This record gives sequence, C-alpha cells and structure tokens, in this order.
Amino acid sequence: MSTRDFIVLTDVSLITCVVQRGKAEQVVKAAQDAGAQGATIYYGSGSGVRERLGLLGLAIDVEKEIITILVGDDQVDRIFESMYLAAELDLPGAGIIYVNKLEKAATFVPREVIDRISSSSGGS
Repeated sequence: MSTRDFIVLTDVSLITCVVQRGKAEQVVKAAQDAGAQGATIYYGSGSGVRERLGLLGLAIDVEKEIITILVGDDQVDRIFESMYLAAELDLPGAGIIYVNKLEKAATFVPREVIDRISSSSGGS
C-alpha cells in the first residue's frame, strides 16, 4: 500500500476548442481571464471543411490549433463562453468548441486547498 496522496477529482470537465492557426493564444488568455488555471495547445490539420466551404468562395486553412482545458463544473459555462467569443466561432469556418464531462481526473492538489475544501463542505 502506498503512503502517497492520491486525490481524485470528480466534478470536472474538459473543454476542447479547435481554432485556426494563430488564434490559440488569445483564446487561452480569455479562458484564463474567466478563471481557467492553465491550458494545453497542440497542432493538427483538418480535412473536409475546406472543400465544402471552397464552393462558397471561402478559403479555410487546414492548419489548426487545438486547446484543451480542464475546468471545474462550476466554471465550465463561463470559460466556454469566453473561449467561444475570443475564438470568434460565430464566423463560418472559424472552428469548434465542445465539452466532455470527465468521470475522474487526478493531479497534484496542495494540502491547503484540500483542507479548505474539507472544512467548507463539513460546515454545509
């Protein structure tokens, strides 16, 4: 049996946002301003959208930036909306954003945060 702490988070969701290359930094900034603690950005390429939108005379770049952010369920709506607006996803071909509810996640949680959560939930 291990003596190391293992904290499992259960009220968390993963926000994933796919945007045009060069937009990720402004989307992450908006998410952090809305309360996100951090983000992961990685790169990819898409297919299919270019051909369909090409018929309309719109050229869509296939180079994409993918942003993933783990957030508490109490923050998900606020951060989701901020990211949507910063990415300008209301424009054709700008990208997509979606949320996955996670069953569980684990990471380092400082002892003072655990104590604070424990004492606030114990008094409820």
